[in-house]
Amino acid sequence: MDLTGKVAVVTGSGRGLGLAYAAALARAGASVVVNDIDTGVAEEAAKSLRASGGSAVAEAVAVGTAEAAERLVGRAVAEFGRLDVMVTNAGILRDRVLWKMADDDFDAVVSTHLRGTFTCARAAVVRMREQGEGGSLVLVGSPAGQRGNFGQTNYAAVKAGIAAMARTWSMELARSRITVNAIVPVAATAMTENIPAFAPYVEAMHRGEPLPGFLRKGEGFGTPEDCAALLPFLASDAARDLTGQCIGIGGDRLALWSHPQETAVAYADGGWTPEAIAAAWHTSVGREPQSVGIPAPVFPEA
Repeated sequence: MDLTGKVAVVTGSGRGLGLAYAAALARAGASVVVNDIDTGVAEEAAKSLRASGGSAVAEAVAVGTAEAAERLVGRAVAEFGRLDVMVTNAGILRDRVLWKMADDDFDAVVSTHLRGTFTCARAAVVRMREQGEGGSLVLVGSPAGQRGNFGQTNYAAVKAGIAAMARTWSMELARSRITVNAIVPVAATAMTENIPAFAPYVEAMHRGEPLPGFLRKGEGFGTPEDCAALLPFLASDAARDLTGQCIGIGGDRLALWSHPQETAVAYADGGWTPEAIAAAWHTSVGREPQSVGIPAPVFPEA
């Protein structure tokens, strides 16, 4: 994928998945605005991209506000003259079960993930529509947003909202030739490497050992770099007709997530009563209820 001449902003790209996304875009020829809340981390990440032959600058700001989004887009335009790709990756965790979650835990995650995605996408789209040459929004989702996850009320909610934003914006921006897709990455990062089931394998990976095939294929669990290949593709002309999708990637696996849709339907002449619903539920619509939660990893027998 040749992205020479294209300009991208990647929020939360000082480390982890965000840095892998920024590096993949830079290797493909795009100029990149690296973002992190920590100035030193952002500058070091941009320096690493330049050392590898890429074109990158750093902009340290916490995403969430309209002002932060304008700063990021403005920096891209000031440094490189345009904006073609916005990747809304910045995120935080404040995990608690419902009855222990404080308002601040909820609001902080909503502000960074959901409002940050909204404000950055809006600022980017205003610029892309002015340019009149299309563009790409790549929103970052999560399996938690697709399936729910214990202890992640706030995180699952915002990631589900991000998937809904991708579907909605793909319709609104079609005439402007701006594609909008959500990626659903699974990788060994600071957010996942402490999961007990994965921890021994992640520790081995840090020692230079490869992740086993049952993780890379069966669980779609790999390195941040495994997920990053999707970014240059979505930013390229090869993906100009791909929009409104939630795309999973991790390890050796690439997947397309389904959109929510009705799975069973029943009818009652004249409408339903509570008693009729109770009588029919287990033999019709409710015969095969939908599962919830991220499936537990399956490990080979010893």
